[in-house]
Amino acid sequence: MKKVIKNLFVALSVGALALGSTACGSKKPTETGSKKLTLVLDWTPNTNHTGFYVAMEKGYYKDAGIELEIVQPPEDGAEVLVASGKANFGVSFQDTMAGALSGDNALPIKAVAAITQHNTSGIMSRKDDGITSPKGLEGKNYATWDMPIEKAILKNVVEKDGGDFSKVNLIPSTVTDEVSALSSKQVDAIWVYYGWAGIAANVKGFEFDYFAFKDINPTFDYYTPVIFTNDDMIKNDKDTVKSFLEATKKGYEFAAGNPKESAEILLKYAPEIDKNLAMASQEYLSAQYIDEGTPWGYIDADRWGEFYKWLNDNNLLENPIYEGAGLDNEFITK
Repeated sequence: MKKVIKNLFVALSVGALALGSTACGSKKPTETGSKKLTLVLDWTPNTNHTGFYVAMEKGYYKDAGIELEIVQPPEDGAEVLVASGKANFGVSFQDTMAGALSGDNALPIKAVAAITQHNTSGIMSRKDDGITSPKGLEGKNYATWDMPIEKAILKNVVEKDGGDFSKVNLIPSTVTDEVSALSSKQVDAIWVYYGWAGIAANVKGFEFDYFAFKDINPTFDYYTPVIFTNDDMIKNDKDTVKSFLEATKKGYEFAAGNPKESAEILLKYAPEIDKNLAMASQEYLSAQYIDEGTPWGYIDADRWGEFYKWLNDNNLLENPIYEGAGLDNEFITK
């Protein structure tokens, strides 16, 4: 799911967030005695976020003494808002967080839970266009965000497949609808999250080829998306972090076992989503939230560190980061 946002809604949400930042940062109780918390999404509401809405609808947050406000992100993402204490929690991606954790202005944030257990992203292309594996990208037009980590991952999988990355045509991405871009031949290949764009293509009856990055190189089975908070919350308000995650965990566990009802709850809070897409995407993602033998939200430190080691080894960050950077998995353990 690309990080595309609706500017008007975001401007209103962030404006309200800024006005309420003092209360949010101090975590004062509301008139009803609940603690008001703010969660910043990574994009517009979608099935990655269903567990939050389920937890709201089912009263899990209320039972935990939490009044949760969910807002959409500013153009530069949720990281700065959460790091500054203007929001308590955010949704991001391990690869995106890496840049925020590197350099002289590294942000004091840490991932505390994984929404899905595996990276569901990969490359989508037109059916029978010859891009059934990374080598097939040679001579084709790939829509790039022109991000160093993105291009390095693509280069790695193309070369692992015996291809020549210099033969891939990188064109600036202006894609807002993957199916339209591919069917009109604006581009030949796009990086997508299968649980949304791939399912959307299925719903529309568009035939496509797809390969997942984690199937080419296990290092790219990094965590995406994740829930994160700031270091101050972890240090000074552990009970609130724990209560929020316990309620959120219940929401995602319900969604894992009840995709249809959970999709209906998501649609109640985000009626702009196409119903057929919500239902189909939820059916897919509900099976991705939890691995057998692994509790929802668990982040394996070795998998987390392996990806950051790869970033360091390939000099993809302003400054190297330690392999456990940005991770605190004390709240959800096996």
